[in-house]
Amino acid sequence: MVSIKDVGSEKLIMHVAAGLEKMEEFKPPEWSQFVKTGTHKERPPTQPNWWWIRAASVLRYVSLNPNVGVSRLKKKYGGRKNLGHQPEHKKPASGSILRKILQQLEAAGFLESEKKKGRKVTKKGQSFLSQAAKSVK
Repeated sequence: MVSIKDVGSEKLIMHVAAGLEKMEEFKPPEWSQFVKTGTHKERPPTQPNWWWIRAASVLRYVSLNPNVGVSRLKKKYGGRKNLGHQPEHKKPASGSILRKILQQLEAAGFLESEKKKGRKVTKKGQSFLSQAAKSVK
């Protein structure tokens, strides 16, 4: 049996993103083409399918680390802010983007939220990831 740990993360995320792009629940909001993914970025993403790639990455991360909330995801997807001559500082990612993606994953039935603990992957989400890992392997 192939698990998601046995497959390369980039290949798995791209395969899952292609699967999520076909689903009706995953539609990027209208504002998603204009926003940056965090204050540490200078420009918005240039890839046309970046919303689905981020959703696939979030689904993989939550499956590997259960009980994750928006604040931990903001820390994970954050980065270093260039401050010119000053030393760089770590800045969090955009919470709105991550919140909308988590809501879409819950609407699709891939995640479920637990009170005051965060979110974890459901059986439907785990089987979706397992099938993707099998096809990539």
